[in-house]
Amino acid sequence: MINLQNFVQTMYAKCIEDCSDQELYYALLAFTKQRSEAQCTNDQKKKVYYISAEFLIGKLLSNNLINLGLYDEVKEQLVAAGKDLIAIEEMEMEPSLGNGGLGRLAACFLDSIASLGLNGDGVGLNYHFGLFRQIFEYHQQRAVPNNWITPRSWLSESPISYQVQFAGFSLTSKLYDIDVPGYKTERKNRLRLFDVASVDENIVYDGIDFDQEDIFRNLTLFLYPDDSKDQGKILRIFQQYFMVSNAAQLLIDEAIAKGSNLHDLADYAVVQINDTHPSLVIPELIRLLELRGIAFDEAVAIVKSMTAYTNHTILSEALEKWPLDFLNMVVPHLVPFIEELDRRAKAIKDDESVNIIDNHGRVHMAHMDIHYGYSINGVAALHTEILKSSELKPFYDLYPEKFNNKTNGITFRRWLMHANPSLASYLDDLLGHGYHHDAAELEKFLDFKEDKNIKAKLEDIKQHNKRKLQRHLAKSQGVAVNPDAIFDVQIKRIHEYKRQQMNVLYVIHKYLDIKAGNIPARPLTVFFGGKAAPAYTIAQDIIHLILVLSQVIQNDPEVAPHLQVVMIENYNVTEASFIIPAADISEQISLASKEASGTGNMKFMLNGALTLGTDDGANVEIHELVGNENIYIFGEDSQTVIDHYANGTYRPSSFYERDGIRPLIDFITSDVVRQFGGIDERLWRLQENLKYNDHFMTLLDLEAYIQTKEQMLTDYEDRDSWLEKVIVNIAKAGFFSSDRTISQYNEDIWHLSTK
Repeated sequence: MINLQNFVQTMYAKCIEDCSDQELYYALLAFTKQRSEAQCTNDQKKKVYYISAEFLIGKLLSNNLINLGLYDEVKEQLVAAGKDLIAIEEMEMEPSLGNGGLGRLAACFLDSIASLGLNGDGVGLNYHFGLFRQIFEYHQQRAVPNNWITPRSWLSESPISYQVQFAGFSLTSKLYDIDVPGYKTERKNRLRLFDVASVDENIVYDGIDFDQEDIFRNLTLFLYPDDSKDQGKILRIFQQYFMVSNAAQLLIDEAIAKGSNLHDLADYAVVQINDTHPSLVIPELIRLLELRGIAFDEAVAIVKSMTAYTNHTILSEALEKWPLDFLNMVVPHLVPFIEELDRRAKAIKDDESVNIIDNHGRVHMAHMDIHYGYSINGVAALHTEILKSSELKPFYDLYPEKFNNKTNGITFRRWLMHANPSLASYLDDLLGHGYHHDAAELEKFLDFKEDKNIKAKLEDIKQHNKRKLQRHLAKSQGVAVNPDAIFDVQIKRIHEYKRQQMNVLYVIHKYLDIKAGNIPARPLTVFFGGKAAPAYTIAQDIIHLILVLSQVIQNDPEVAPHLQVVMIENYNVTEASFIIPAADISEQISLASKEASGTGNMKFMLNGALTLGTDDGANVEIHELVGNENIYIFGEDSQTVIDHYANGTYRPSSFYERDGIRPLIDFITSDVVRQFGGIDERLWRLQENLKYNDHFMTLLDLEAYIQTKEQMLTDYEDRDSWLEKVIVNIAKAGFFSSDRTISQYNEDIWHLSTK
């Protein structure tokens, strides 16, 4: 039994009732950190080092209280004192250490690694401003620094420090740790975040601009600095090498401390490369081993036996290729190692499609990972098959034994127990607590799919969550939403392949339909959320059109009662925790073959929203699990899309001429849009892109999308049938637990002790 009152009394010399929410947050931060620090770190011999450029961990107070088994007691004691834990949690700054699905996945994985009792730490960088904080001005995205590091935070400074050598100078690192307690375990792991001692936040000016050449002061300021120019690309190489050199030195030191002689390093450590950003760890580990007396051939063999690579995309923009000239400017001491690795790979097969250094002098990071790793995994069944049969086929032909699939997952502690306590509590009452540890037990919920009382309770829970979101948006953005509307949600990074532009065209269709007198049975609120990279002009144009359309609809008395568009400002984990439990429709509409997995689809499914999507990424596996009748699938399949690309047979201009499409595209530059703040340059550019380029084939699937979405809105009115679909989706969501994913990583790749 904990006594929070005594802790607060000691800290502030007053009782809980007399403390402000800010004071109580700092008290709970100190209390939770104290409990976590008292746990032992995992001391098993072999350890996984999960190296990632992103860890989108979200606010940690409630999540850590849940994992430490303290949440209910703390909440009860606060309620007894007239305090609200949710209001207190609003005082917490969300760590700005990631942006999208890659970083959120890494955070879920760390939770599951700890909860399963495995020895594994995350390793990354301590970004001071993250990607950026998104604000809306004049119907456009503006990027400003997201300063989340305060004197009192979850960060704990470590005495560990390393020197990292660059061309002509070196930098001194500082290590900060964030504890990662497992769910009701006695041991903890850590997120190890390296910073540079000389970083200076004051060099940022005019939004997020800064001197990209001042490496001493800028290295850990921002996640993914703008790389539209060479200096930004070079800065990214500085960041990536700083991350992996620190990780490699830490790994070696920890192994030696446990008794390794380095010849047996693979018995002590395994490196999981999360996307291509940490790829330089391969030549860096080889270099460090050689410095410690290991012969080159043996060093290569050791690293090859302890390094695994997760591929997260087939998009060429994310499969990093760094010019050798840039690497020579940043890490000249590493280049000979890369060149030798390339020479050895070419001795196996000298082919441009598998070479590490191509004919243009570019180093392909993924190619290095595949040649010199022992495991290559995709993150959904379809994605892995595309890697094997298409995108990485030459490598699969060389190394078929290396390829495997690990379908992504989410931690239910965060995305059900924390984000949707009303649903979690109800499931506890019906099913017991077994699903907390074994998510497959959610399948028992299928027994209730025809129970009208259960369905009525699910309706109540959804309405409760809608009202909760309603209050949150009124407070955070001054936006009023109708909780009786259908909540249709698309929240993810703004990118053409995710096709927010298709959803926007549906909104235009619905607007024009209502103007024509076709009043829907129930109001519809369409939510968008996500950031556009500062250099990604079309993505920013899409945000602009969404914001302008919101105003067009809001100011039209014929349409506003029936349709609303809301763009969530600075979408992050906190916002997701409010909106996902409130959603009715989960928009997963990426172009088939382009989304590696997605994890938002899993979070929505778990929280009782139905999927409207293409057969892409993990949607395919959701589709297989729930069946045709419990999901809304539309659009061309992945092979058709791949064939269009291969044969150059997609012509958006021919689709534009169709009667159901042309009015929607033309509306983008209409007078009504322009009069509500539409900027001609942005609107015309987006319109022309859709008519004549449309690289991600929005118009190919648009008519099917509109038809399927309209069917979905009609089906929503049959509440009994809809809620049966909801129950099936929740019951089948257990497969998508990150505990299952991590168990498979360990069984097939890492081989860590589970004792």
